[in-house]
Amino acid sequence: MKQFIYLVSFGTVLFVFTDVAAAADNTSVDKKEGKVTEACPIKLKTSGECDGEDCPYQINLPPLTIQLPKQFRLLEKTLKEVQNLKEIVNQLKKSCQDCKLQADDNQERDPRDDILEPGTEVQRDNGNKQDNRVNELQTKVNKLSTSLKNAKNQIQLLQGRLEKMSLINMNNVENYVDGKVANLTYVLNTLDDKCSSKCPATEASSAIQIMQRDCADYYMAGRRKSGIYRVIPDPKNSSFEVFCDMESMGGGWTVLQRRQDGSTSFNRTWKDYKNGFGNLSREFWLGNDKIHLLTKSQDMQLRVELEDFNGIREYAKYEQFYVANEYLNYRLSVTSYSGTAGDALHYNKHYNHDQKFFTTPDKDNDKYPSGNCGAYYSSGWWFDACFSANLNGKYYHKKYKGVRNGIFWGTWHDVSDNIPDGYRQAFKKVKMMIRPNNFVP
Repeated sequence: MKQFIYLVSFGTVLFVFTDVAAAADNTSVDKKEGKVTEACPIKLKTSGECDGEDCPYQINLPPLTIQLPKQFRLLEKTLKEVQNLKEIVNQLKKSCQDCKLQADDNQERDPRDDILEPGTEVQRDNGNKQDNRVNELQTKVNKLSTSLKNAKNQIQLLQGRLEKMSLINMNNVENYVDGKVANLTYVLNTLDDKCSSKCPATEASSAIQIMQRDCADYYMAGRRKSGIYRVIPDPKNSSFEVFCDMESMGGGWTVLQRRQDGSTSFNRTWKDYKNGFGNLSREFWLGNDKIHLLTKSQDMQLRVELEDFNGIREYAKYEQFYVANEYLNYRLSVTSYSGTAGDALHYNKHYNHDQKFFTTPDKDNDKYPSGNCGAYYSSGWWFDACFSANLNGKYYHKKYKGVRNGIFWGTWHDVSDNIPDGYRQAFKKVKMMIRPNNFVP
């Protein structure tokens, strides 16, 4: 059986070799006849010693040439373009690095030094178009930077002008004018003192009613009965009537505001609060212009008295109290608290009425960005955003629910936004009054 297999294998090899030889002969004949037919030479050789029953052979084929479609030519073109793009990217990268280094070097220089004059050409060592483009962009950035710097300088200049026209400086001007007027008043009083007995003014003095600056002057002049008096805190302005409390805490108090029965509405306009309204014998607001003149003539202290419907009475006293003029929106200055009612005017940094402008329902000067505190709470007051105290709120005869638009003092006992029954505190009586700091009963 084995001999038969060897014979078959040997016969197969001979057959292959014969076919190869024939192909070689055919190639020779074709060459003689002028035909161009390439034969594929095949060489057979052993690959080593025989191991086992079979002896392996190896075939070495010549290099093959494969024809591809013409579209494959695009591969070569694409590769070249990719290479070109790679070189451009490297050049741009180098230009950006150079640009960054140059920008770092120029940080200490004035940007105006980098602005190009018309017709000036920027020379680069490499002369590359990409570098020129980067340089143009840098020039534009420098111009924008210079414009921003100029705008900043203009803003600072305007800010300086505004500071020169600040409210504080306006107060200085006002104080300067007041000082000059006071000097003139002193000169007039001196001349009046020199008037002899033959002077008509002296002879008619019995018919002249002497008016005082405030209720404290009347008290010192011997007037000790509470009631309505006419005062003239500033000789440059007309006199006006006030209610004087000559009995409370040593007397001499000029009453600015009083609430006692709800007979007067305090939901008023800017003009009403400016001039004053109500009845001096009952409920009233003296008027912001008058309050300004009274607090301007002397250093005044403020006393606030409150009483709720349970009969509890408390007070708050402030050693310094001043209200600016209408030009400054009647700005409030109040400091140095003492008392039993709590310092509601300086509740915390979010609710602080000191240095706040006056606001009414028709004129919004408060710090609340989303509306008018005066319109929402139906009163005029030195609102913050909005308040921790409002003595001009609506008068309620008992506790109430809803919007806290009534008379309010944020440090009053048991005052809370989380009252279980939802009721708000109401006040029966409120009074604001002032007196000079140097007053001695």
